[in-house]
Amino acid sequence: MASESWPVDLRADVPAAGRVRTYLVWSFWIGVAFFGVYPAMNWVTSLRRAPLHLYFRQELAIPFIPQFIWVYLSMYVLFLLPLFLIPAARMPALGRQLIASTLMSAVFFLLIPAELGFAREVPAQAPYTAMYARMFGIDRPFNLVPSLHVIYSCAIALACADFARGAVRIAIYGSLAVIVASTMFVHQHHLLDLFSAFAIVAFLRRRYEVIHG
Repeated sequence: MASESWPVDLRADVPAAGRVRTYLVWSFWIGVAFFGVYPAMNWVTSLRRAPLHLYFRQELAIPFIPQFIWVYLSMYVLFLLPLFLIPAARMPALGRQLIASTLMSAVFFLLIPAELGFAREVPAQAPYTAMYARMFGIDRPFNLVPSLHVIYSCAIALACADFARGAVRIAIYGSLAVIVASTMFVHQHHLLDLFSAFAIVAFLRRRYEVIHG
């Protein structure tokens, strides 16, 4: 009986192995695109003599809530969801969305060299002092329009929600909403950054549709 079960077990393992392999391959190329673009564009914009200030004065009254850093960083949890929700055959479309959005954003960063309007502050209480100091040390106050944080979060969450059902889909939508909001409560982005990100995601979801069903 034990020997007869081997073929079934092996066949069951093949989709999982293929999904992991596809996920890792596309994750690699997305990483290449991001790290090839984002730090360079941050540096280029920092050299501009007069970066743009593309926000409403009223936005600067949005409160800084240090605890939202946990929500902000939860975007990285979203990166794991496709591994569990999206079939391997559907992952390339999402990968193309993320790579294309990164390259499109690079063009916008060059054409619209915006600078953050919020005065950056490092909270005095632990563990937020170290977390914000680290984030500000890596991520300079540029690369704003559009928000890649919002683009990645929306593209991944919406693609995963296409395959989710019931409470899982609701949880994904809820998580996405608070992640997007967190970009403003940690004073990393402005409204234009968010809405330009929504527009790019809407365009790329049509261009590289993650077909489900």
